[in-house]
Amino acid sequence: MIARPWVVLLAAGRSQRFGGPKQLARIGHDSMLRRAVRCAIAIAPAGCVVVLGARAERLEIELSGLRARAVINRNWRRGLATSLSVGIGALPRSATAALVMLADQSSLGPGDLALLVAAWRKQPASIVATWAGGVLGPPAVFPRRLFAELRRLRGDKGARDLLRDPGRRTVGVELPRAAFDIDSPADAARVRNSIARARTPRSAQSSRARRPRSSGGT
Repeated sequence: MIARPWVVLLAAGRSQRFGGPKQLARIGHDSMLRRAVRCAIAIAPAGCVVVLGARAERLEIELSGLRARAVINRNWRRGLATSLSVGIGALPRSATAALVMLADQSSLGPGDLALLVAAWRKQPASIVATWAGGVLGPPAVFPRRLFAELRRLRGDKGARDLLRDPGRRTVGVELPRAAFDIDSPADAARVRNSIARARTPRSAQSSRARRPRSSGGT
C-alpha cells in the first residue's frame, strides 16, 4: 500500500493587507482557495482538511463539490499556530503524516506537492519541507510523531521555528516558486500572468529536476 499523507490547508486569516478576503481572489478559473484545494486533492492524499476562520461561511461555499472537509478555527485572530492546531487536531488516528500548506502560495502546482510527498515516502520519519529563498518553509510534511508538538505551538509563525531547528533532521526540497505568496491584489495579478505564460512541459521538466537536500541533526 502506498503511504499517503493527509493535507491540512490553512486559510483562516482575514487578509488585512489584501484589502478583502484574498481567498476569493481569482487565480485562473478558480478562487485562490478553491485552486489550493484542487491542487491538494490532485495528489490523491488520504484526505484534506481546510481550516477556515474569518468569513468562514462564505469561504466554505468554495469547497462545494470538492473532496475536502472544512473545520473552523474560532481563535484565528491569535495567530497561524491556532489554525495549525485545529487542523492537526481534526485528523483521524489513522493519519501517518500531515502535508501542511497555505492557501496563498498559488504559484505552486500539484507537481510541486508530489515532489514533497515523494521525498517523505523515502524518509517517513523526517520532516520534509520546502526549500525556497534560502529558507525552509511550507508546504511541509510532518510525521505523526510531531502532531502533539505542532498542536502546542503558539503565535503567528506557524511551524517556522520547528522547521528551522538545527537539532532536527529536515529534508528540504527545492521549490523556488514557494518563495512567493500573495499579500496584495498586485501579487495576485502577477501570479495570474505567470500562470498564463507558463508552458506545462517546461514547468514539469523544471520540477522534476529539483533535488531533495537534508539539513539538521539526526
